[in-house]
Amino acid sequence: MNLASYASNPNLSKGRVFAEKQSAFRNDYQRDRDRIIHSASFRRLQYKTQVFVNHEGDMFRSRLTHSIEVSQIARGLARSLNCHEDLAEAISLAHDLGHTPFGHSGQDALNDCMRDFGGFEHNLQSLRVVDKLEKKYASFAGLNLTFEAREGILKHCSLRNAKKLGIVAERFINKSQPSMEAQIVNIADEIAYSHHDLDDGYRAGILNFELLKELNLFKEIYSELSEKYLEVKGEQLINEIIRRMMNLIISDLCEQTKKNLAKLNPASPDHVRASPAIVGFSFSMQENINLIKQFSRTYLYNHPRIQRMSSEAQKTIKALFHFFTTNHDKIPKTFCENNEDSLERVVSDYIAGMTDRFANQVYASI
Repeated sequence: MNLASYASNPNLSKGRVFAEKQSAFRNDYQRDRDRIIHSASFRRLQYKTQVFVNHEGDMFRSRLTHSIEVSQIARGLARSLNCHEDLAEAISLAHDLGHTPFGHSGQDALNDCMRDFGGFEHNLQSLRVVDKLEKKYASFAGLNLTFEAREGILKHCSLRNAKKLGIVAERFINKSQPSMEAQIVNIADEIAYSHHDLDDGYRAGILNFELLKELNLFKEIYSELSEKYLEVKGEQLINEIIRRMMNLIISDLCEQTKKNLAKLNPASPDHVRASPAIVGFSFSMQENINLIKQFSRTYLYNHPRIQRMSSEAQKTIKALFHFFTTNHDKIPKTFCENNEDSLERVVSDYIAGMTDRFANQVYASI
């Protein structure tokens, strides 16, 4: 692996919370990735909502498929920029482990329930999962990931919570940046969901070509393909357009980031942390990204069908929270063992770990 001086290096890692013997066969970032893949929280992403609730259909993306798509984009970017692919993959695969059932609407509902008890942040919950809630090792709780993986997982964090987390959250206090690999994953996540949500919206019949042509980038590629491939329509056409859009956007990201690197010339990962954000788009491409997000908010996320799903999801989460805080004996004993957190936090952890399907089953039973 041809690592640049600014890339994270497992041999120079800031380490794990609990010291462990080095592996003879895998670097520490590979071990992080493998621990994440073998975790129960990662398996549960298969049945957690991205945009469409799991029972809406098998063709829509789940949190698991989204995480794999983010990983694929991030690995390619890391390789192009001579960064550490294994670390980028580990962060990608873990970045949504803390998401609730029913996507962002579930998260909003759980945050409302927890408003007087410290709130709920899904990025903070992802870190909580790998630091505490996974139970796979006899020597420690959690997965004991490296500092660099944990830093990347914590994409957002309130100042209040950052002050409680120590070194892993210092950048939210001193306004510094994370590693190159974490910056790559942050943008790979944006690229993946902004494009693949359009694809899922089309498959669901909410978006159509006439609507999508309001996006200049989409319209340009659509016009080019329509003239060149007269017989290509429907699913094949939408897939080809989104593939080309992503290619243009990823190419722009690589080119602009290399310009930023040449300008700042960071000599180490800590130099990256002390610099302005390095991984980013050109001004014109950032405008395209912003337009895609605005389009999705207007025509997809605010669509009556999605809003109905969101309303049902919020009702379910709030009912579950009320039930388990007043019937805490119904929470599995194994989940509560050696747990010194407040009842409300325990209930929050339990609900956040549910799949869509399990949450619906429990809701129906109560």
